[in-house]
Amino acid sequence: MTRVIIVRHGQSGYNTERRIQGRTDASTLTEKGRNDASKVGKALSNILFNAIYSSPLQRAKHTADIIHSELAAHPEQSAVIQVSDLLLEIDLPVWAGLITAEVKQKFAEDYRTWHQRPDELRMLINDVQGTREHFPVLAIYEQARQFWQETLSQHQGETILIVGHNGINRALISTALGISPSRYHSIQQSNCGITVLNFAGGLGEPVQLESLNQTQHTGETLPSLRPDHKGIRLLLVRHGETEWNRQTRFQGQIDVPLNDNGRQQSQKAGEFLQEVAIDFAVSSTMLRPKETAEIILKQHPNVKLDLQDGLREISHGLWEGKLETEIEQEFPGELQRWRLVPAQVQMPEGENLQEVWERSVAAWQSIVQAASTNQFKTVLVVAHDATNKTLLCHVLGLSLENFWNFRQGNGAVSVIDYPSGIDGLPVLQAMNITTHFGGGVLDKTATGAL
Repeated sequence: MTRVIIVRHGQSGYNTERRIQGRTDASTLTEKGRNDASKVGKALSNILFNAIYSSPLQRAKHTADIIHSELAAHPEQSAVIQVSDLLLEIDLPVWAGLITAEVKQKFAEDYRTWHQRPDELRMLINDVQGTREHFPVLAIYEQARQFWQETLSQHQGETILIVGHNGINRALISTALGISPSRYHSIQQSNCGITVLNFAGGLGEPVQLESLNQTQHTGETLPSLRPDHKGIRLLLVRHGETEWNRQTRFQGQIDVPLNDNGRQQSQKAGEFLQEVAIDFAVSSTMLRPKETAEIILKQHPNVKLDLQDGLREISHGLWEGKLETEIEQEFPGELQRWRLVPAQVQMPEGENLQEVWERSVAAWQSIVQAASTNQFKTVLVVAHDATNKTLLCHVLGLSLENFWNFRQGNGAVSVIDYPSGIDGLPVLQAMNITTHFGGGVLDKTATGAL
């Protein structure tokens, strides 16, 4: 496995002015940007990197230098920073240097395209080659693919750090997972946010998004809402650990309760979210998520908990209650198919992923609709591994073949925003946050069966 940790540069002067940066190199880190870069370095200081790659633009390079100086305190850390033009920020030459409000006003139609159909945004560039068409999002995707193709082959089985920008980082994550350029805005990268990707091989081979946009090391519990946010925020949590999770025994719809560690995880998730103003909560009808939600809501005694049967775990049918070794013995080759082509597997006397998709997405949409009707701002949703992974595919416009691309640790928190309201596209702000368990940046929860 090749582990790739992706960091966005610290806050820059242009960020505070809400000015479009693109490839301009005029902007430098603010004091907060420098301090946060130092915090990233401390958060990553127990990880040994084989290579560090940075964008050449000074806001990213300075961030990389500060992180590197913190990492250098580790006696075995020997990686040096390599600057790569393939990590340059998205090129928005017509807008670069302008304040966002000016762009909205002067380029109203293009700005609308940028937000609603980013892959169709077109700019005309006049340079030594004459006048040519430039599609910024399509170009940054191609650049990201090129970076992966050149870099992954050099670092098989190693751990690398990338320090880039909002746009290129999103393109790197999107090309790894197969997220369409039309959904370019569906994931976010906060200043100094940390994302972890695990590659089985090269681009196009299996890859797992272990976590997205962790911000806790900077003192931000969850990524902050965008200034123009006018919709709903949903906190999607996986239930705490059960004894069967620990044993890697398939649970499915057998109603296994939390174990002591699972209750402790739920308590820590509650403490983690205690300062977050939750308006409403929904759980799967099963014991393990319901108990997880109840423990979290001890910090929010006035919040009502609703139960939704559509959020229950996948029915594994005849696999339920069995260990992987037992399943392999009784249903030879099926576990491998489940790992490789999950959407094609029909659980014996159970469900397939399409059935889980239909009921869980219907439940999700009804939660979003109810939150909008009641003008709730933040909703807690507690469900299961397979349910959550299915919902993440839905949120990002991916097919069920992408099911295994997402990790969902016990007690982990993911954040999904509807910044333009329920009729706009959802945005995955953060995913699989497990830092509240004290294990640092990497997810150390049980890796067991569903």
